[in-house]
Amino acid sequence: MRRYFGTDGIRRIANTELSPELVYKVAKAGAYALSKHTDHTPTILIGRDTRISGTLIESAMTSGFLSYGANVKLLGVMPTPAVAYLTRTLNADASVVISASHNTFEFNGIKYFSNKGMKIPDEIEEEIEEIMDSGKLEEFTAVGEKIGVSEIRLDLMENYISFFEKQFAENIKKYNTEKFKVAIDTANGATYKVAEEIFKRLGIKCHIINNNPNGININDNCGSTHLEMLRDYVLSNKMSLGVAYDGDGDRCLAIDELGNIIDGDNLLAIISNYLQAKSKLKNNTVVATVMSNLGLNKYCEANKLNLIQTKVGDRYVLEEMLKSGYNLGGEQSGHVILLDYNPTGDGILTSLMLIQAILESGRTASELAGKLKTYPQVLVNAHVSTEKKYEYENDSEIKEAIQKLEEEFSGNGRVLIRPSGTEPLVRVMIEGEDQNYIEEKATEIAKLIEEKLK
Repeated sequence: MRRYFGTDGIRRIANTELSPELVYKVAKAGAYALSKHTDHTPTILIGRDTRISGTLIESAMTSGFLSYGANVKLLGVMPTPAVAYLTRTLNADASVVISASHNTFEFNGIKYFSNKGMKIPDEIEEEIEEIMDSGKLEEFTAVGEKIGVSEIRLDLMENYISFFEKQFAENIKKYNTEKFKVAIDTANGATYKVAEEIFKRLGIKCHIINNNPNGININDNCGSTHLEMLRDYVLSNKMSLGVAYDGDGDRCLAIDELGNIIDGDNLLAIISNYLQAKSKLKNNTVVATVMSNLGLNKYCEANKLNLIQTKVGDRYVLEEMLKSGYNLGGEQSGHVILLDYNPTGDGILTSLMLIQAILESGRTASELAGKLKTYPQVLVNAHVSTEKKYEYENDSEIKEAIQKLEEEFSGNGRVLIRPSGTEPLVRVMIEGEDQNYIEEKATEIAKLIEEKLK
């Protein structure tokens, strides 16, 4: 059982649970684990979002790296995917993003990336924890001329902007129209400056909202987890599309011109259709998680696409993509990985792929999104004993109830039971055509699980 790292790095209340002392240890142990096989002085990049605690965590992180003997490039406020991109293109040994993604400002977090620009695997996180708790940190202390040095490199954002110009400028300018207008919600987060600059250079007419961060308004009723403001803006200003990023810029969700939400499953459907038509979808396959909507399964079947599903977490989506040679995957939450461009979710990249698909098709966002029929989905938590939360698989009564419901659905619904990785909960997710009916059944099964696994 890991003490510090969760499913997406370390995420805690800043300056109490995520104290500078803890951050220093995470940095020093991480520098060792990620660069112990190098024969040169390691270079580590640090990027952050707009939280008030960002510079505090950055200072402690920098101290840990320098104490180990690593050199540091401070990138300032920068989206997570930009840090991942720069890690690869600059041949850095590792990088860190200081962010709590979609969480409110009180939280902050640490996400490590390897020299390939990918989130580090579970085993390296476990190694970092082992080093932190081993009492050996003092052994990894540089002295004299071996102490690391840091430099501020805000100019490196230009490399990320130039990447988008190179990949998209010619094609988007070819199909763009005067009438096409996009509203962008940057969540007062890491994309607050760079998104506007990228869209401007590509010639896309855009209106930016929630791009005035003050340290405490990141994700505050805005961004990809709170789409109401963006929806109202799209409708009242007759925009062609609205796109929303989360606090660190690795997620994107959208709003079509009619005010409907285009979620991660719908983005995967639209982008897979676009790539498939150009013979650029590797192995004709989309990778998603078990939480993807049944509608995505049906869409893939109808369009002769293979759908591979992994456990929840974009890192597991990426692992499957790398293992089997796929280039498109993602989550319902808006983490979309386009592996031909970047080995992590990239909100700006996802939105530009969507825009490219819309412009080239000559159709509206709602017309493209309408190709996927989304099934109603209900999630109910069953509160159980921590020791028993995995025992549902062996309980005959629970298994019988699930099997009976799935037989009743006859392929037009499904039941997914998933124990929480961190809480004494078993999550019951049911999809089907009738919202009221699946709510009733999800509650019934959750109650049964609670009774049997107290």
